[in-house]
Amino acid sequence: MSTITALTNHQVRLASRPVGLPTRDNWSFTTEPVAEPGPGGVLVKTLCLSLDPAMRGWMNGGKSYIPPVEIGAVMRAGGVGQVIASNNPAFAVGDYVNAGLDVQAYCLIPEDQIKRSGMFKIDPRMGLTSWLNVLGMPGMTGYFGLMDVGQPKAGDTVVVSGAAGAVGQTVGQIAKLKGCRVVGIAGGKAKCDWVVKELGFDACIDYKAGDVKAGLKEHCPKGVDIYFDNVGGDILDAVLTRITRGARIIICGAISQYNNTTPVKGPANYLSLLVNRARMEGIVVFDYADRYPLAIAEMAGYLKDGKMKSKEDVVDGLENFPETLLKLFNGENFGKLVLRVAKE
Repeated sequence: MSTITALTNHQVRLASRPVGLPTRDNWSFTTEPVAEPGPGGVLVKTLCLSLDPAMRGWMNGGKSYIPPVEIGAVMRAGGVGQVIASNNPAFAVGDYVNAGLDVQAYCLIPEDQIKRSGMFKIDPRMGLTSWLNVLGMPGMTGYFGLMDVGQPKAGDTVVVSGAAGAVGQTVGQIAKLKGCRVVGIAGGKAKCDWVVKELGFDACIDYKAGDVKAGLKEHCPKGVDIYFDNVGGDILDAVLTRITRGARIIICGAISQYNNTTPVKGPANYLSLLVNRARMEGIVVFDYADRYPLAIAEMAGYLKDGKMKSKEDVVDGLENFPETLLKLFNGENFGKLVLRVAKE
């Protein structure tokens, strides 16, 4: 028996579709032997997984921008890992990679799935978890959402909800680098203090402590030129009352609505778009996959020069996946939420 086939893969599978918040009962934990890769294939040991609000949508059965995770399938997730067996000349044993590894200890990627998995080699010296944050999918979402959809100009006022989360922290830092005034919205004094004192935002509104509309009036006296929305609901409505003529609203997510058992609450103040000749547009990061290397190069430069920071909230243990995922929906995570599956 080879050393590879002696390994056991631990996996987390979707057992049922949740109604409201997912519970441990929605998951099943399975094991199976690890197989050798076939011709052109690669076997990756999972080191860290990215936990993202979008995962809640992937658990639903309805039509979306990406097919739902099927019942009984290993839960979808991006991650970073290390190649431990390879029959592909593009990837050598020992290489560190970023790919769609799913919630499991080992990921066998056949040759015809390598491109679909988005696998590419990474430099571990940048910090493995940074590749799931600023240099990973959240960072790409923030970069292309702001730069392509928001089209910031120096002097614009940019408001970011979920400012201390993975996407929000990237959006705010890029906006500052592009010469904008940046106002965050986050939950709790600690998060608000961090985005102002550590990330350099001009202000941050604590939605748990006060009136968001009043905060916007105070910190955005000339109105909001760009709003990057990660939460939806009442906060989106509040910002729509403050937008300027020609404002751009980027719809990235609506975490306040993901676990509703009633229909999603749409924007009541949408007529402000008409009055202000404003634009609201969605961002799906996979649409920009061919341009990831350009964004990664730019933001890696910012990280190396100390112009950007990448904060991750790391939890250990594949067995803790169900409870760790819930941190996203109750505001417990501080920074990008990462599940560490194995040590290097």
